[in-house]
Amino acid sequence: MLIPNRFRPWLLSRLPEGNLHASLRWQAVLRYAVIAFIFSVTLSTILLFRRPERSFIDTRTKFFQNSWHRNATHPIDRLIGDAYAYHKALLDHRSLNLSSAADQYRKRRQRHPPPGFDAWFDYAVAHDAIVVESFFDRIYADLAPYWALEPLTIAERASSWHHVVRVRNGVANGTGNTEGMVPWLQLWTALVAEAAPYLPDVDMPINYMDESRLLVPWEQIEEYVQVERSYRSLVPFDKVMTNYTGLAKVDSKGEVRPYDPHWLIEANYWNLTRVTCAPDAPSRNVGPIEDLVMPPSVPEGWNPDYQYRGYVRNFTGSMDPCIQPHLRGMHGTFIEPVSLSTSKELIPLFGGSKLLTNNEILIPGAMYLTDDPFYSGGDSHGPPWSQKKTGVVWRGVASGGRNKKENWMHFQRHRLVEMLNGTTVSEVERTRSRAMTFEMPPLAKYDFPRRREGKIGEWLQEFADVGFVNLLCFPADSNCTYVRPYFSEVESVPMVEQYKYKFMPDADGNSFSARFRGLLSSTSLPLKSTIYAEWHDDRLIPWLHFAPLDNTLQDLYAVLDYFTRDRRGDDAARFIAEEGASWGAKVLRREDMLLYVWRLLLEFARICDENRKWLGYIDDL
Repeated sequence: MLIPNRFRPWLLSRLPEGNLHASLRWQAVLRYAVIAFIFSVTLSTILLFRRPERSFIDTRTKFFQNSWHRNATHPIDRLIGDAYAYHKALLDHRSLNLSSAADQYRKRRQRHPPPGFDAWFDYAVAHDAIVVESFFDRIYADLAPYWALEPLTIAERASSWHHVVRVRNGVANGTGNTEGMVPWLQLWTALVAEAAPYLPDVDMPINYMDESRLLVPWEQIEEYVQVERSYRSLVPFDKVMTNYTGLAKVDSKGEVRPYDPHWLIEANYWNLTRVTCAPDAPSRNVGPIEDLVMPPSVPEGWNPDYQYRGYVRNFTGSMDPCIQPHLRGMHGTFIEPVSLSTSKELIPLFGGSKLLTNNEILIPGAMYLTDDPFYSGGDSHGPPWSQKKTGVVWRGVASGGRNKKENWMHFQRHRLVEMLNGTTVSEVERTRSRAMTFEMPPLAKYDFPRRREGKIGEWLQEFADVGFVNLLCFPADSNCTYVRPYFSEVESVPMVEQYKYKFMPDADGNSFSARFRGLLSSTSLPLKSTIYAEWHDDRLIPWLHFAPLDNTLQDLYAVLDYFTRDRRGDDAARFIAEEGASWGAKVLRREDMLLYVWRLLLEFARICDENRKWLGYIDDL
């Protein structure tokens, strides 16, 4: 405590002479201590009440400890709260040491980790990776059917494929002719090369098409998965083998002609897809739409289990064509793919995205490994939330398949662009008609003031900046006459400019859009609709890291209305945008993509090994 000047003479007069100098020294010490304390308190107060725009802790605290949580009434309030609780529980299972990681592996996979697991985990620790075993579930779902094939057969077919990332003696090389092709092989090879010194000899055959290529009937996959289950066991220590056999037998055969199964190039893609659904799935016995001249329609009273009061709750369910027969008329993948080369036979093939019913093995999309600002978003990811324009922006090409006069109304990107066209929507509201690509959402399901008062179109005219930069019409010499009355091409907008808007939709193209990671890294809020699975799906939580949309887009207006109606919605949008950016910076880094592929190749090498049943890592035991 600082001693007031008027009391000092009185205090000093009462001190013994021998203690006078000591007292003066103590006063000096006290004076400096008090000054330091006051400075510390002042600085702490400034820092405490200064609100950084992207403060992860501050945003979370404000959002969940103020009246928002106590007064939650909208369905999305509930979904955000549930997502937050789920994510918190998920992180309780994080592995912080090798012993814990191996233990979690054995509990979830019912076998020992693969040899090399320790080096993999050491890299994860050294690079501050968040290791939760469920983050890698996709690996095991993808690989499960391959346990039913002979190890040497898988290894030979993988090695001889047209484009392969090949690891031998700790060195990765890409093989295959890529002249005039996108540099995917080079990008994937460079990623694998970082882990190659710690990998066994292994081959990663690449799907070089946008579209997924394998659709094995459900009954066959069920048989294969049962075989994988029979392999699950914790092999006794004395029988465990800790070294891979290698690929000497494969390499000794020299150059082998690639194994190509029977490729279907004229079939209807919906017909190929529906036989991959379970026999009792709603889509299994529903044939394709024969006449696509009529506009698409949503089933009357559509209220699927994956929704909660009209909003996506189970994002995986919303992606599943097996439970949504209407998707055969609402997504370009099932209307007319740009290229079709599909097999019903299971062969080893790796790719960046796939339908839930496809059988490729997922790896991070090559576009996520490039520095191209179109995909990465560049170095700048936008201004702070409070400085953004309250609006929605989207630019892209009219991809998603081959759109032409007979079918264009059924494509997902056309639906997105037309639904966000204020002029079109105003006309639909005025005449109570329908648009070419969509029906207005039912008021009984999505009842909010703008919808009730017929003012969505008026709002969109100020709120939305959306359009195609290329209509990609077919045939090319059609001059797009069939869509000119409804769409016109607009100027492109660089991603750095798009990030100045608060809301950024993301819709499928010919497969996944490849911009999702860039959007998540931004300071804007991604709104995602898709039927394509990606490597990161198990580590991203809808309503916490992004806002999910149904593929019909019937919930689009209601979701945007929730986020823009008042300060409460704006706080929720900002919260998700900042949580997504913060989380993405922790689990979607190049290091995380490397760890995913590294773990995947350890497991794939084991499946290709003649001693696969006995291979394992047990040093932690």
